[in-house]
Amino acid sequence: MKIENLKIKIFADGAKITDFEKLNKFPYIKGFTTNPSLMRKAGITNYEKFINEILPVVGNKPISFEVVSDEFNEMEKQALKLGRISENIYVKIPVTNTKGKSSAPLIHALSHNGIKINVTAVFTLSQICEVYKVLNEEVPSIISIFSGRIADTGVDPAIIMKQAIKILNPRKKIELLWASPRELLNIFQAEKVGCDIITILPNILEKLSLINYNLQAYSLDTIKMFYNDAISSGLIL
Repeated sequence: MKIENLKIKIFADGAKITDFEKLNKFPYIKGFTTNPSLMRKAGITNYEKFINEILPVVGNKPISFEVVSDEFNEMEKQALKLGRISENIYVKIPVTNTKGKSSAPLIHALSHNGIKINVTAVFTLSQICEVYKVLNEEVPSIISIFSGRIADTGVDPAIIMKQAIKILNPRKKIELLWASPRELLNIFQAEKVGCDIITILPNILEKLSLINYNLQAYSLDTIKMFYNDAISSGLIL
């Protein structure tokens, strides 16, 4: 299986401009996402400067930027500002605020105002149902289900994803995104269940060269790594 032959769209996740510049050269990268935690890790403190630097790099590919307020009135102002910067911007709205209050009314208002929304931090089927009901099906939008974090709890995210697809069908412009993947295998899992998009960090994308790699050869590579590391460390028994 070649990565280029997959139906699922691969979005690069991150906050380093150098990563985006490198990854945008690959035809299988169909879009980009970022979030405040990744931006903090990358040392970004000027949001508007970051946006202005990133947009020329990604060209016309879709990119998601998140609001940075916990108050819905301010979220709406920020979302309108972000959404009107460029046609390819999707505005990330968390499914609730930090108090656990639903963002559904805000999502409805923004979506019906023509803003492309990426509803983020979605974990449950009830959240998916609530969001689906308020999104404008005539405006492109994304529902990001945090499958990797769901898996961290011992729950198989593929089961939730399959149910989510049933909820969203028939749908027109609402896409389902497999977020927070932990390994390369997640791309193929997301493809199998019928997700539209998966967002991947650069450290996982670096493993794409291993697709279809001979397992016998990989075994030998691993043994050589252990041996060489033992020698380099001067380990003696």
